[in-house]
Amino acid sequence: MPALLPEELVKWQFVESKVKRVMQAYAFQEIRTPIVERTELFQRTIGQDTDVVSKEMYSFNDRKDQSLSLRPEATAGVVRAGIEHGLFYNQTQKLWSMGPMYRYERPQKGRYRQFHQINMEAFGYQGSQIDLEIILMTSRIWKALKVDAIKLEINSLGTPTSRQAYRKVLIEYFSDHKSDLDEDSTKRLDTNPMRILDSKNPEMGNLISNAPLITDYLDTESEDHFATLTNSLEQHNIGFQLNPRLVRGLDYYTKTVFEWTTDQLGSQATVCGGGRYDDLVKQLGGKDVCAVGCAIGFERLIELVAVSSKKEQNIQPKIYIVAVGEGTALHASLLAEKIRDANEEYVVEINMDGGSFKKQFRKADKSGSELAIVIGEEEIQQGNLGFKPLMIDQEQTTIKEENLMEEINRFFIE
Repeated sequence: MPALLPEELVKWQFVESKVKRVMQAYAFQEIRTPIVERTELFQRTIGQDTDVVSKEMYSFNDRKDQSLSLRPEATAGVVRAGIEHGLFYNQTQKLWSMGPMYRYERPQKGRYRQFHQINMEAFGYQGSQIDLEIILMTSRIWKALKVDAIKLEINSLGTPTSRQAYRKVLIEYFSDHKSDLDEDSTKRLDTNPMRILDSKNPEMGNLISNAPLITDYLDTESEDHFATLTNSLEQHNIGFQLNPRLVRGLDYYTKTVFEWTTDQLGSQATVCGGGRYDDLVKQLGGKDVCAVGCAIGFERLIELVAVSSKKEQNIQPKIYIVAVGEGTALHASLLAEKIRDANEEYVVEINMDGGSFKKQFRKADKSGSELAIVIGEEEIQQGNLGFKPLMIDQEQTTIKEENLMEEINRFFIE
């Protein structure tokens, strides 16, 4: 991915701060896991026959000839860390993480071979209420970012028992059309036929669209779980579309799967995806623990926010202090610290290069600040300050220095 320069990082930090605030409101706590993991971790969790493991992972051997991989997704590492540190033993956990992932894919808009994800995982919660909360949390993130060109698609993949019944039906169906399968699908026919449904080959489209639906083979437990979830979504006025072809690209999903998609980013439609993975902790040697989670593609979310709102976003109110004359530099420094002490949300920048008022105001405009505080020798003597809005057409006024914070707070609130 390209380097993130300061101007671009402002947008990233704005979105990060909004997302973090929402996750904290739902009592999720941060966890950080390594970028490099043993390759077998992803083979066991994601699935040996998935495109991610078979084609897209960056893997290498270390000096002890042990195969390591750059993480292609976050959940496997979170589960491994949770098992090693006893996080899932007789307790529930709500965890979030954020960071770079790596897949050898074709680079395109909103998705590079190094990309970033925000991940939310909940462990130890039975029933569909936690599925609902994860979806409600992501919906609240879109609202916080004023993103509305996004829709929810959901499906159920059932329990392992119902999936086994569906697997047999799929093998029969695709075996009857074996001559129409591409090379990858032929390999997956006997090992993991559900992966055929996730094929990106457009020539397979008609064959896949006519395949049996997993929703016709759900057991009672899965049907009840899904019905409770969809009814709850309706009660919360969360619109959704049932998509019986939605299987997600990773093998560990059970029951609920969902994606938030948009038509604003071309072919990269999926902004967020997730679901339940009730067997994953046990599969990696831990206790039998229910789990559900999702991941937001950060680059895609940044693109979508940009499409949804043309207004430049500042992560914090910004103030520029213009100081001209003898003794004003120290006074400016003292004033800047006073503002920071009063409210850490305010970003304060001081001119340190000298120059005329005109020159310093040009720098203030270029800095992206919304407000300039002006200090001259006369202002210091009289206990006054200049107060000049920069992004609206408004004349400079004079205020008493003792009233500075009151005036700043009123300016940014109004």
